[in-house]
This record gives sequence, structure tokens and C-alpha cells, in this order.
Amino acid sequence: MQIAIKHQIRLGLGEGVARAIQHLLLTPQTSSVQTVRDWRLEVDGLDDPTGFRDAYGNRAHLASQTRPPAELTISVSGMVETHDRAGVVGKLTGDPVPALFKRMTPAVKPVGTIVSRFRSAPSTGKDRIPLLHGLMERVGEVLTRGEPSQSHSQDGNGQSQSQGSTTEKAAPVAADFAHAFIGAARSLAIPARYVSGYLVTDDSDSPGFHAWAEAWDEGLGWIGFDAMLNLCPSERHVRVASGLDAVSAAPVRSVPVVGTPQVTEFSVSAGQ
Repeated sequence: MQIAIKHQIRLGLGEGVARAIQHLLLTPQTSSVQTVRDWRLEVDGLDDPTGFRDAYGNRAHLASQTRPPAELTISVSGMVETHDRAGVVGKLTGDPVPALFKRMTPAVKPVGTIVSRFRSAPSTGKDRIPLLHGLMERVGEVLTRGEPSQSHSQDGNGQSQSQGSTTEKAAPVAADFAHAFIGAARSLAIPARYVSGYLVTDDSDSPGFHAWAEAWDEGLGWIGFDAMLNLCPSERHVRVASGLDAVSAAPVRSVPVVGTPQVTEFSVSAGQ
């Protein structure tokens, strides 16, 4: 599938900032599940942000400016051809060792109501794939029903914020499902990582990044699980970046720290 993407983010830096630096994870890479046909990243006042591969194997960019404007605009656009591999990503160039993704973080904690029924289930060899599908389905059941769990809200740019238990909770979003799946998998000693990206949908009222998880299998490598949709990523998904959680895979991190980046333009559509 050919997918056309336009994504524009506005950062309110404020007046009188002497210098600003943005760490950007907004560039997808060609892999077994997609081919990047065209991609442009533009930052106000910069012709060519510095690109590099980060510790998680992502294509990252640093945008550094002296006396930046009070409001900074970051734009991406391009065309990506996706390939449906039933969620199997495999082993990617530049990937760190899978064991790194067994580490728990403050944003990723196992939920007892999800993990409890899988504690004694076999998780190696041919048993791992059925177990992971069972985890994905269980995450959907628990979060959709609103059973007690740790909540991590995601803004329109993929950033996650922890929320404690309250009488009324916001409806779970993609980051919540991804974090719940990752926490469950890691508690069973299975490497799992957070993935940010784009999704072709028919809902034009929900602009922003999508998120899902990938878990490790010794035979197949990394396999995607979109617990929010209860399916493995398909040709409607565009993979952008991965990390331990939504914080390490955030599309924009800024110094000085600013408020939530605002999405001012967003479109993801199937092209010809």
C-alpha cells in the first residue's frame, strides 16, 4: 500500500530563548515491512537537521538553533510503501540486543489482571507466539472493560504521562495498550518494545501518532502486536521509531522543555 503522510508540529518556545535543541524521531526507515519512497523533514530556520542513528536503531535528528523564534514549526511529509508481513518485522539493522527490552521503566509496569493467567504458561519455542497473541487479546479485554490498571495517557504526538487511580479515568489510548502489553511481556521475561508510527484510518477527527508493541521471538525476530486494534500490524501501519516506552520513542523532545507540542496539520491516507 502506498501511504502519503503530512505531519506538522508547533512548539511554543517563548520569547528570549538563547538556544534551543530538539531531538526528533520523525523519520521512518526502509525495512521488511515498508519501503520509504520519499521523506522530508523541515524545521523552521534550518536547512538540514543533523541526522544519526540512536541507541535503539532509530533514524534520529538534532535541530539546534541560536535565538530561535518564539514558535517553532516542524514538518514532515512523504510517501511510504508498506508490505503486509503479518506483523513480522524480523531483525533490523542497527537493533540493540533484544535483552535490553526486558528492562522495566516507570512508564511500563505489569498489570496483575493481565499477567496473572499467563504466569505458568510455557513461553519458549513454539509456545511463544500463541502466548503473545493471548496477551494481546487480554490487554484489550482489560483496558476496554476499564478494569483497575496503571494508566498512561498519550498526547497527539505520542508522549505518555502516568496517571494514578482516580474515580474517573480518560478512555485508554494507543500508548496505554502498548505499555500494558509491554509490561506483561517483560514480566514473563520476553523482550518487548514500544513502537511509534502512523496508521491509515477512516477517522479524520483523531490526528496524531499511533502506537503499538513489538515482542521478540528467537525464530522470527521482532513481531508487532497492536493491542488497541487486537491485530498484528498490517499494511495500514507505518513504523517510525521504537524504544523502551513512549518517552524514549517520543517524536519530539525539546531543550528547553516546553509544553505539549501541538499538532497543527495531520493527514495519513492511502495513495496510488
